[in-house]
Amino acid sequence: MAEQATASKTVKFIITRQDSPESSSYTEEFELPYRPNMNVISALMEIQRNPVNKDGKSIAPVCWESNCLEEVCGACSMIINGKPRQACAALIDKLEQPVRIEPMKTFPVVRDLVIDRSRMFNALKRVKAWIPIDGTYDLGPGPRMPEKKRQWAYELSKCMTCGVCLEACPNVNEKTDFIGPAALSQVRLFNAHPTGEMNAEERLEALMEDGGIEGCGNSQNCVRSCPKGIPLTTSIAEMNKQTTKHMFKRWLGV
Repeated sequence: MAEQATASKTVKFIITRQDSPESSSYTEEFELPYRPNMNVISALMEIQRNPVNKDGKSIAPVCWESNCLEEVCGACSMIINGKPRQACAALIDKLEQPVRIEPMKTFPVVRDLVIDRSRMFNALKRVKAWIPIDGTYDLGPGPRMPEKKRQWAYELSKCMTCGVCLEACPNVNEKTDFIGPAALSQVRLFNAHPTGEMNAEERLEALMEDGGIEGCGNSQNCVRSCPKGIPLTTSIAEMNKQTTKHMFKRWLGV
């Protein structure tokens, strides 16, 4: 009897779609047979295999991005029932129906649920969020970090550039050039690295420019929405302190 009930059960989806960056968005409804342990990605895969909407009309398959399917790559970020999150970790059994799926609004839509994350990647370039050790020869082992420092640095390194924190931040929108919480936290991470700290002042200078740390309104939405639980507001507070110290040093010519 339980198997028959499961077989007759369906899951309803309302997906916001957009055929091109210039076209208007619209919604399309789908109804799929329920399966135990379904997540949003498996539902999208089912729609891709059989692109038929609720009315039985054949349509173009829904476009979305995914990669690892285990909440590591950050590619499948979308708004699910009003909340920005990872589709691979969104279990159907824990979602209210109908399941409403939309692309994140902070980023330009390429098609359907596929978005252009250039704003976030450009922010990381702006603050030089990398360790400058590129070369054509072996540089040998890098300097060791104290274990206590390594532990909290590891928490910051969990960032998967999913964009959820930018989507949740009210200060990141088309009217501002605020770089967002992800880049701010990455400055803290790379400035703490024994090799990365060589470029610490350059990163702080980048944060002090227009669209930098002054754009943060301290809403704290970022830390509440981060799927990895990264202490983003702690990083922002630390960057506030470091940029202020750097500013006074510049004034004093130190």
